[in-house]
Amino acid sequence: MLWFLLLFCGLSLAEEGANDPETQSCFPDMCNLLKEVGAMSEKIKSLETRLQDSETRLQVSETKLQNSETRLQNSESQILELKNKERTKVIFSTAVGEGEKHIGPFTTDTTLIYKTVITNIGNAYNAATGIFTAPVAGVYYFTIFFHAGWKHKTSLHLYKNSEVKLSTSDEDTVTNRTDNGGNAGYLHLQQGDQVYVRLFKNSHVWGNGGYTTFSGSLVTQM
Repeated sequence: MLWFLLLFCGLSLAEEGANDPETQSCFPDMCNLLKEVGAMSEKIKSLETRLQDSETRLQVSETKLQNSETRLQNSESQILELKNKERTKVIFSTAVGEGEKHIGPFTTDTTLIYKTVITNIGNAYNAATGIFTAPVAGVYYFTIFFHAGWKHKTSLHLYKNSEVKLSTSDEDTVTNRTDNGGNAGYLHLQQGDQVYVRLFKNSHVWGNGGYTTFSGSLVTQM
């Protein structure tokens, strides 16, 4: 368009002022001015292109910055989650605590209630029901031990919800005046899972002191 304007201007001036001295003296200045305008127009286009490139690079930089901020937020969330996991402590240790007597035998399977609470960090064990309820998902370690006399057998089973996971037992004998046994293992629990010990029918355990115990702890949170 600029070159067309220059051509048109030149033709017009040539037709109208071919014999006009004043017009002839002005024509070179007008052409130079148009050339300068053209050069300025090209510079403006170049600046506009460079500005667009700068805006594009700025948008890319902003996107990268946003991605970096997102990764930083994710990292902070992961660190906070790990810290929360480290703060979660679950440890309990209990004993039957029924005095100088045996518990059982009963005619039906019975949930043992360990009334003597030695340790209950996290308050996940309920001394009124004998049931441990997992406060968080994770891997837990449990132990059960018993002491009993010889007149009746002993059969203890550790349950996760309604499923037997660990067992320990001893048959009644005349020659062996006392019976002792135990078991231990790791259980993967979800939040709200319940763990407890049942004394099977026609069996018994000794209730005094810390002989018959039920303990557990959170090993790692999942």
